[in-house]
Amino acid sequence: MKLTRPSEVKALLQELEFQPSKVLGQNFLIDGNILRILVDAAEIHPGDQVLEVGPGLGVLTEEIIARGARLIAVEKDKRLYAYLLTQFAQGPDLEFRNADILEVDLNALLVMGVNKVVANLPYSVGSRFLVDLFEAERAVEGIVVTVQKEVGARLAARSGSSDYGLLSVLAQLRYEVSMAKTVSPSCFYPPPEVTSAIVRLKVKPQSPSREEMIRTRKLLKLCFSARRKQLLTTLRGYLQIDSKSQGKLENLLHGIGIGPKVRPEEIPPYQWRELGRSLLGYSKGGADEKSISDAT
Repeated sequence: MKLTRPSEVKALLQELEFQPSKVLGQNFLIDGNILRILVDAAEIHPGDQVLEVGPGLGVLTEEIIARGARLIAVEKDKRLYAYLLTQFAQGPDLEFRNADILEVDLNALLVMGVNKVVANLPYSVGSRFLVDLFEAERAVEGIVVTVQKEVGARLAARSGSSDYGLLSVLAQLRYEVSMAKTVSPSCFYPPPEVTSAIVRLKVKPQSPSREEMIRTRKLLKLCFSARRKQLLTTLRGYLQIDSKSQGKLENLLHGIGIGPKVRPEEIPPYQWRELGRSLLGYSKGGADEKSISDAT
């Protein structure tokens, strides 16, 4: 059965008496050209250990296996998980797990050797999963995922643009991010209400540690909650710094090239990393004062 043909997918779903769930973001890829673009972008080679999220009917699964990689595929839907077990023989190079990816220990998978993530990410978990992945114990070599186009735009956005924010910075601290392809709703069944995009992320050398990523995310969450405010104003308010002590903070920002009137959306990822380091344990007085590392 050719599951990149809409008629075949519809027939299979009817046979299985399966109704795709909007809540779970179940939209099955039915375009062979898009499938090839996705897999080619991942540059999968024999010896790679790949994580797939939401394998669905196994269309992408089959292509990944054909490239000679070892695959761990995590499927939340029990019905689809049961179907996949009837279509593929599990063994040393293929493992299916019936689990919610947001509850899976990603660090344990990395210890097992997972070095790439390739997936048509369910819309319901896309951003949250990626943030978890960005904050894992180490960065994987490459990530190629299909996500909502607006999520892709945020991942790839440059400082100063309207799409630039927390997700942009976290992604670009560890990865070079590019949009590989825009994907029409007609490439899926059932067609989603939004356009999608294939996004490619390649690991940067000397990427930040997990602790540094988490610390920076807390800083980003604080500052982007008031993205139109000047950064100095936000930090001064959070750290409870009075006007007499403001000079110390201004000097700190100046030292990493951030002016007093700069807003969060204007600061590139590398400066956020430097700022997070500089503010580690910073307070206006001593250890008893409020610190940026306390932000949640």
